[in-house]
Amino acid sequence: MSAGWFRRRFLPRDPLPAPRPSGPHSSPVPYRRPRFLRGSSPGAADASRRPDARPVRSPARGHALPWNAGYAEVINAEKSEFNEDQAACGKLCIRRCEFGLEEDKEWLTVCPEEFLTGHYWALFDGHGGPAAAILAANTLHSCLRRQLEAVVEGVVAAQPPMHLSGCCVCPSDPQFVEEKGIRAEDLVIGALESAFQECDDVIGRELEASGQAGGCTALVAVALQGKLYVANAGDSRAILVRRDEIRPLSSEFTPETERQRIQQLAFVYPELLAGEFTRLEFPRRLKGDDLGQKVLFRDHHMSGWSYKWVEKSDLKYPLIHGQGRQARLLGTLAVSRGLGDHQLRVLDTNIQLKPFLLSIPQVTVLDVDQLALQEEDVVVMATDGLWDVLSNEQVARLVRSFLPGNRGDPHRFSELAKMLISNTQGKEDGATEEQVSYDDVSVFVIPLHSQGQGGSDH
Repeated sequence: MSAGWFRRRFLPRDPLPAPRPSGPHSSPVPYRRPRFLRGSSPGAADASRRPDARPVRSPARGHALPWNAGYAEVINAEKSEFNEDQAACGKLCIRRCEFGLEEDKEWLTVCPEEFLTGHYWALFDGHGGPAAAILAANTLHSCLRRQLEAVVEGVVAAQPPMHLSGCCVCPSDPQFVEEKGIRAEDLVIGALESAFQECDDVIGRELEASGQAGGCTALVAVALQGKLYVANAGDSRAILVRRDEIRPLSSEFTPETERQRIQQLAFVYPELLAGEFTRLEFPRRLKGDDLGQKVLFRDHHMSGWSYKWVEKSDLKYPLIHGQGRQARLLGTLAVSRGLGDHQLRVLDTNIQLKPFLLSIPQVTVLDVDQLALQEEDVVVMATDGLWDVLSNEQVARLVRSFLPGNRGDPHRFSELAKMLISNTQGKEDGATEEQVSYDDVSVFVIPLHSQGQGGSDH
């Protein structure tokens, strides 16, 4: 299936740019920052910082984001020429549609006046260049809208029907659906999972056509029918901050957190390692002096540890090496889920990383309509540059100290996002021992109070 066919068939309203001729410096799309940052400039507080401080950008005053959400970003400290983070947000208008009689007919709008509307926020943290993150920011929302339109009748139904056409083949079909526990939110989760997979396919084809490489993580929040769906593939993070609660809305996917899945794949398909790596995990990389010794190890079927006699094959480079943020898959990549990376190979080898990577997100559902919301209740979404320096508790403390004293500021959520980033940049005098983030940092702050009340959006 060609990328051109996909654009004509599935993305009629928001087409991707045509693949560009390959070349050493070509890019599938021009480098850019999010559209909602047009007209923005570093704030006054940012200008007062030390001369080498990196400018923090946020939307221009008067430019409102969905739900009056706040946003801010800062570029890395010369780690790369470009900011490899990308962001997107907007309104999702989902039509009630059906296919025509012929497979290749365009969508036919059955009820053009009837829409299911939602909202969308997304962060993409690129690696190996900004191209994959830019493509994801341009594409994922279109894939998601198409997937939701394919199931919208089931989403708005009291119970998703067995047959979307409404026909009844078996009188007990509703009972089977009920016994499986299938609810409308399961269709939205499935739409998100399928949209991530489609977007990954598009990125792979576009990057291959342009001779480019790279990948990105993806963190997406979708507000639909009174619920907030948070889909994560990578190491970005979202948390709910309330007056008396901090609730994680995502989990990070790294070589360490997905060790058993990755080891299982290497066990089933050992040819993926090309005889260059060992799938076994040891507390450290083994040396020649360890031969013949009995050392701690664990394999794909183990959450605990055991001992084994060290053989020569155990001295190979580990499939997963390092601890915490330093852990790497095949000595190369710090994440185990994301989009792109179809061309990524281990340095000086033909060993591909893509077979070990998943593009499918984990989806968490927050039932906003069931929460007794307060005015300062927010969701904080950020790329890993923030969380490398600040814990969930530190972020929550900053949120709770900032918002009550700034209720009169219509731009307080963007100001809060900027303040969170400033707390990753170190002090002006540089006299403290605080951690500093040298990575790109992007932050959305999404207020829930007024939008979450009766937010069926239908």
